[in-house]
Amino acid sequence: MLGATLTACGAASAAPTPTPASARGPPAAFAQTTVDAGAPGVIVRVDDGRHPVTTIADQAHWTTAGHRLAANDEFRMGSNTKTMVATLVLQLVAEHRLALTDPVEQWLPGLVPNGRAITVRMLLNHTSGLFNYLYDPAVLAAYTGRDTRRWMPEELLAAGTAHPPQFAPGTRFSYSNTNYIALGLILQRATGHSLADLIQQHIARPLHLRHTYLPSSPAVSRRLAHGYEPDAAHLPPPAPLLPPGTPPGTSFAGPHRGAADVDTTAVNQSTLWAAGGVVSTAADWARFDTALLSGKLLPAAQLAQMRTTVPEDPTATNGDGYGLGLRKVVFPCGTVWGHDGQAAGYSSETYTDPTGKRTVAVLTSTVFDLARPRAAAAHQALVNAAVCTMLGGRLPTGSSPSPTAR
Repeated sequence: MLGATLTACGAASAAPTPTPASARGPPAAFAQTTVDAGAPGVIVRVDDGRHPVTTIADQAHWTTAGHRLAANDEFRMGSNTKTMVATLVLQLVAEHRLALTDPVEQWLPGLVPNGRAITVRMLLNHTSGLFNYLYDPAVLAAYTGRDTRRWMPEELLAAGTAHPPQFAPGTRFSYSNTNYIALGLILQRATGHSLADLIQQHIARPLHLRHTYLPSSPAVSRRLAHGYEPDAAHLPPPAPLLPPGTPPGTSFAGPHRGAADVDTTAVNQSTLWAAGGVVSTAADWARFDTALLSGKLLPAAQLAQMRTTVPEDPTATNGDGYGLGLRKVVFPCGTVWGHDGQAAGYSSETYTDPTGKRTVAVLTSTVFDLARPRAAAAHQALVNAAVCTMLGGRLPTGSSPSPTAR
């Protein structure tokens, strides 16, 4: 997740493919409306704990030549990765192998300026003040696919810490991907194992997540859903989601698809790693969320710490909050726990109820195509409908999909 605000941009026209027969309830119509509004494709999975699981896969006609979207496709999960990284950190805390109060300098000596004042907890809940490395121009060039150089985690951390901090450690919240690059390096220092191996050993294998992994090479799985972003002609400056000062003409590289998009499936992913590099499926992630919130992955004390939040907006203390790699999100139908994520061509939101018994995932094969007002509104309505269906609540008044939905 880049952590900025969506604004308007152009997109290609789209015609949806049929929704699978397993789809049930309102989300199916909302998914089609989202595709009609400009999203190249959406995967929706809803488990309300009482009925058969709802699965939906819908896509624009021009995307079918590259990949026929299926509800069990693998997907780049973006910043949802942070919840897994935080889980690994808290498992080590439970084992007394590190502490939330440990200063960063203890684990990464000399790598983080003012590291004695920044704690592990501050990294986890984004109160460290560290600059977001994805806003560094050199890293941004790789993120958009304009530079194929493979970045190492230490280089990503250096790119973030080369910029002045945003504020004094611990004084407020500001989302920064640099925090989780540092945490990934701390995990490796503390255990002697790679982050990819830790995810497999402590999460994926015990939970039988057969399609969840942190890629160790640029190779693309045949099961990976394709991602798309608007081409240069349809991504006007200042580009949405990109930081202030982004050079004019910045856009995504990749093979041209449809009338106005490029295929970003194989774009340089080395800029993500512990901040957003995990690949998974909607079903795998639901199993992870259920195990986490039901207490199967963490002792009660560490799960309580994970769910201790700071306000994401200091003026809305009863609104959304950020815990330790886990978000509390307030929807019209109720409050849920989970995360959202973005990678080039991939946007995802995954949530569960407080007990982990009910889960929802909305995976969308673009980030920037959702920047147009109509597409943004349709996508938000889809997420709201999916969450309300999960919680068994009534859809808010005025939230029905457009009349063109079948």
